[in-house]
Amino acid sequence: QVQLVESGGGLVQAGGSLRLSCAASGRTFSTYTMGWFRQAPGKEREFVAVISRSGVTTYYADSVKGRFTISRDNAKNTAYLQMNSLKPEDTAVYYCAAASVGYDTRPSQYANWGQGTQVTVSS
Repeated sequence: QVQLVESGGGLVQAGGSLRLSCAASGRTFSTYTMGWFRQAPGKEREFVAVISRSGVTTYYADSVKGRFTISRDNAKNTAYLQMNSLKPEDTAVYYCAAASVGYDTRPSQYANWGQGTQVTVSS
């Protein structure tokens, strides 16, 4: 088990940037694939980005490709999501999640979740 705490959300104007952080407890952070997901009101939770254990491999949802960057620092037990060129449709609660079973974009494959951080993009 790993405990996850997100931070960095807030209110930003369209075109602006935010950097989300996900701090993990424990000394096994580097053994987890890390993902970011988001959930807007009335919508299902959706995949945003995933990064492999080593940080070498990343994958993004088409809706954020070229605007968002996922990264991790295994020495600091922290994952990040840099969000640039934000749009109103990016408004959602953003969650980080950890999976021990491998590289996956499906929320059901992630057993460990943070509490979420709100991102609101105004037009």
